[in-house]
Amino acid sequence: MASDKVIDLEASNYEAAIKSPEKLVLIDFWATWCGPCRQLSPVLDQIADENPDTVQICKVSLDSDKNLPLAQRLGVSSIPALILYKNGEIVERLVGASPNAKKQISDLIKKHV
Repeated sequence: MASDKVIDLEASNYEAAIKSPEKLVLIDFWATWCGPCRQLSPVLDQIADENPDTVQICKVSLDSDKNLPLAQRLGVSSIPALILYKNGEIVERLVGASPNAKKQISDLIKKHV
């Protein structure tokens, strides 16, 4: 079940979303045709549910061309691609999905809280 704490973003609202002074913002670039992206989705839902005061999880779909310029501008060339922001600045990047993804992502979040 998808978390109601995960926000879908597009190029039009991306800049405003990453500037949260209260929380870290973790952006997931993904697509429905990407198997590893689908594997990572429930992990991100769990992290969102477990860390509501620490991190805002957002997703940017690359299923349509409208978000491709944003992905290109940010150097996203493989998915899933995660970008962690603190105060509007990129502090971490992670590409791919691994069996220990939850621990990897949780450790990145703890490092920047």
